[in-house]
Amino acid sequence: MKSLVLAEKPSVARELARVLGCNEKKKHYLEGPRYIVTWALGHLVELKMPEDYDHKYKEWNMEDLPIIPKQMEIKPIRKTYPQFKAIEQLSKRKDVQEIIIATDAGREGELVARWILERIHWRKTVKRLWISSQTDRAIKDGFHNLKPARNYDNLYRSAVCRSEADWLIGLNVSRALTVKYNDPLSAGRVQTPTLSLILDREKEIQTFVPRKFWTIQASIGTVQLNWEKNGEKRIFDEQDAKHLLDALEGNKAKVVQITRKEKQEAQPLPYDLTELQRDANHRFGFTAKKTLNVLQNLYEQHKLVTYPRTDSKYLTKDMKDTMYDRLLALKANFKDIVQPILKNKGIVLSKRVFNDEKVTDHHAIIPTDHTSSLSRLSADERKLYDLIVHRFLTLFYPSYQYATFIFTLDVQGNMLVGKETEILNKGFKSIVSNDHDQMGKSSFQLQKDKTYKIDDVQIISHLTEPPKRFSEADLLMKMEKFGLGTPATRADIIEKLVSSEAIRREEGRLHSTPKGKQLIDLVNEELKSPKLTAKWEKQLEAISRGKEDPEKFLQSIRKETSRLVTEIKNSEQKYHAHNLTGSKCPECGSFMKEVTRKDGKMLVCSNRECNFTKRKSPKLSNRRCPTCHKKMEIHKGKSGMYFQCRTCNVVEKAEQKKKALSKHEEKRLLNKYSKNETFSNSLGDLLKAALQKDK
Repeated sequence: MKSLVLAEKPSVARELARVLGCNEKKKHYLEGPRYIVTWALGHLVELKMPEDYDHKYKEWNMEDLPIIPKQMEIKPIRKTYPQFKAIEQLSKRKDVQEIIIATDAGREGELVARWILERIHWRKTVKRLWISSQTDRAIKDGFHNLKPARNYDNLYRSAVCRSEADWLIGLNVSRALTVKYNDPLSAGRVQTPTLSLILDREKEIQTFVPRKFWTIQASIGTVQLNWEKNGEKRIFDEQDAKHLLDALEGNKAKVVQITRKEKQEAQPLPYDLTELQRDANHRFGFTAKKTLNVLQNLYEQHKLVTYPRTDSKYLTKDMKDTMYDRLLALKANFKDIVQPILKNKGIVLSKRVFNDEKVTDHHAIIPTDHTSSLSRLSADERKLYDLIVHRFLTLFYPSYQYATFIFTLDVQGNMLVGKETEILNKGFKSIVSNDHDQMGKSSFQLQKDKTYKIDDVQIISHLTEPPKRFSEADLLMKMEKFGLGTPATRADIIEKLVSSEAIRREEGRLHSTPKGKQLIDLVNEELKSPKLTAKWEKQLEAISRGKEDPEKFLQSIRKETSRLVTEIKNSEQKYHAHNLTGSKCPECGSFMKEVTRKDGKMLVCSNRECNFTKRKSPKLSNRRCPTCHKKMEIHKGKSGMYFQCRTCNVVEKAEQKKKALSKHEEKRLLNKYSKNETFSNSLGDLLKAALQKDK
């Protein structure tokens, strides 16, 4: 008898098959003596669309909303149906007695597998492979410790609730807005409050009124001093600032107090996905989506890191014994940092990292015990891997210890305050690349009750600055704070807002668009409030732990859907498409709208019933300009295809790809040119001669 192993992706399936000894390759699966390994292609099954329940829903009409099926149903996705059918046929084999779910060990991975099992009507044994890395050892250990699938039933229920809630609210509200205002408008349970956060920041910027203020700085030797009063350094009256300047200039200052405090900074915990996305955005300008994609490669392809989609920064206590093997795997590529740790027997000095209670479905992202040459990594993969490794290795170094000296000086009743730092032990900061605290103890020491001449006093004017627009790192932090989405979904939410033109990226910051500003005004106040969505996310988490009734949650979502749609129907709000142009559609006569796609600008008909589109600007390629590194346009000239940078006017000719010969063409050429050749010629020689003559 054999076990059918269901992986989420072909790449993962191939790795599982290799470890399990499944060497017989078929189109839709790999087979071995004990296991048959097959795969999904992401989701193979999805919730039915409205028109699957009733054909009338294919036309978008306001009177049909809200669409709330009594029982939500699922269907195979047409595009990937052959793979689904193959799994169904494998499940009917008489020698298959159990299925092992080996999809990603998380909420969405559980949904991928369970919907397939539900659709093929599987009634036999189901087990679960739950691993946090893709190394050979982890896979073997996982298959030796398979769990009953029922242990993850609550996780599955939570995933179903999430999917149905997004369908009910997202589909109904988006349809209602689109039909009412005749423009593609997208709203959802998580994306709308996320958009609201960006728009709230935009309002803060627009309503900000700058104020002028002054600060006074002085120095004694190398010690820098600032005027302070009750902890405030800013002076908002220019005359007061000038009077203070007069009082300080040319006078002496008496040291009235010196405070020394020894402090220490604990080693940072390893990364969870959200913090890693924030750091990668700050340091490298990576989008959240890019970080997740690169991280997925490090996990699946290179097997260098543990499971990516985690919201925990802690490790379980039983992982203590694995630390030494992980260090040995890192030794070849990070010798200078790892060698001192190994001399210390690989002892983890940050004891707080081992906390079973704070580990959810998966522990923090850390390196595996798999050794690999860094030359195999792309530049982006190397950057991200370095971040993860250095953060992990800080656990083995001491805490950062330093002392602060605060000098308080009196100048005729006015106080000058200075601060110096003395590093006692750099500890983990000696290996952290973003360490900016390099200041040592000042060579010029002030002594209490002594009087010193002030070397330099100056007044500096400033303007208060408005808050900055969110970077993706800022937005991820806000989403995490308000419980919007999960680590696995936040990147996609941001991308959806960008693709729907509700926001745009500009110089590393997220800007609102005219469409986004209007959209947020059309949506119900509660739906755009992070508090409501955070409440829903907490309920989903409680469902996954068996602490909340999924049916009650869905009933509340259904009621909320009806209320939101009714509110849109009765709304008297106005909406004006911001991107209408003066040109008309040649097919229906409606005005055309200008939209921005990844490969350039397009003109699309504003009539939703008409599908006419045409390109407004040349198509953008993936080739980057060697000067400014922006995407180059694709053009076709007399000499063929070429690339041009609109900014720098750099032109590069496109290389013509050599067309691969089909087997039929190879046979034809072989027959054509082998008539005059001797039979001793090999097939390779004949083909080589044929290709040379055919050129």
